[in-house]
Amino acid sequence: MTADADVLARALSADAPLTWVLTGDSITHGLVHTQGGRTYAEHLHEIVRGELGRVHDAVIDTAISGWRIVQILEDFDRRVATWRPQVVTLMIGTNDCSDAGVFPVIAPEDFARSLTAFVQRVRALGAIPVLQTPPAVDVPNAPERGRIAAFAQAIREVAAAEDTILVDQFARYAALGGSEVPWGLMNDPFHPNAAGHEALALELATVLGLDPIGSRVLPKLRADVAAARLD
Repeated sequence: MTADADVLARALSADAPLTWVLTGDSITHGLVHTQGGRTYAEHLHEIVRGELGRVHDAVIDTAISGWRIVQILEDFDRRVATWRPQVVTLMIGTNDCSDAGVFPVIAPEDFARSLTAFVQRVRALGAIPVLQTPPAVDVPNAPERGRIAAFAQAIREVAAAEDTILVDQFARYAALGGSEVPWGLMNDPFHPNAAGHEALALELATVLGLDPIGSRVLPKLRADVAAARLD
């Protein structure tokens, strides 16, 4: 357990309300690819404010489709600071790893430096940073994102160096897919579908220690993910 995980556990056992900010790119933004289903941010909202009964908490999704870490840093005040959060999660890397399109190609080490700056700015707010690796990509059908494993590894290394909570969605997707992309959880080569967002929510809740007594949500998510893997 990291020091941040201990701080979060104590905060969750106290009555003081928390503000949770989830930021990142299109996967956290959650448009289109769930086809009307809930995103992982929305599942987190139900677990925290519904099942845990933390009705004074706020769960805010500030992600924007297509963004990279450098854009989030440039817009940090609006994306993060203005909400005065206690917990900030970041899932990023799916666009950063791309070597095609309008953005310049960046190296994993430059990405890692930007991630480190993000963590330090979150800590300066007095908030707990939570880093998430992105889910796996079907590289044969998205070859421009063939470097994603290196970017996931960069996130792991920053999390270790900065002693942050790490939610390794990339590794979880690999496990669910038997080291391949779990197509039952995907809407296209790099966007999760509704079941994929359920898998993301499960892993996030597990790592953060969110396990409400008598939960109805978590068993349903587990069942849906298991069924989707058979598709």
